[in-house]
Amino acid sequence: MATRAAPLPPDARRASIIAATLPLLRRFGTAVTTAQIATAAGVAEGTLFRAFPDKDALIGAAIKSAFDPEPTEAKLAAIDRELPLRAQLTTVVEILQDRVEQVWQLMTILNIPIPPPTKRDVHTDVGIRAQIAAIFELHREELRVDADYAQRMLRSLAFAGTHPRITDGQPFTAREIVAILLDGISRRPDSELT
Repeated sequence: MATRAAPLPPDARRASIIAATLPLLRRFGTAVTTAQIATAAGVAEGTLFRAFPDKDALIGAAIKSAFDPEPTEAKLAAIDRELPLRAQLTTVVEILQDRVEQVWQLMTILNIPIPPPTKRDVHTDVGIRAQIAAIFELHREELRVDADYAQRMLRSLAFAGTHPRITDGQPFTAREIVAILLDGISRRPDSELT
């Protein structure tokens, strides 16, 4: 017999249901049933419909939460700034890789097309960019480029090195991505970026 979750405030209940829904969406897509969601959330099926008007509204809220940059920003902000640069960047890439993988899985199974970039898209992850730039800024004397350029390079490498289509299904590890950024692949350092 399933155990019911303790009563939660409405916003916390919605968040809990969304958190339980996301892995199911990645596995079953929109074919996921409300019974599966209720079981995963530890609530009665009727509770879903007190929290959301219908299944489509729940799925829409779950998709919106998957694209929300705030949880990623919080993880980046929690990185120990006392660690060496390479260790901090490896953690940054692991966080970014997790985000790319989670969003890509969802987009693939739900057949969400990649929309053309808009002005708004440039600003949606401003906190993510700022968190990464702040790490580089702390180590600016170790770099040949400014912090903003460095964060753009790292985000680009993390995305490209994680994306299954770009990597031919063989994504790079976080350590490999950081090594490419910090060390390059040339036997001699290229001074083009100075």
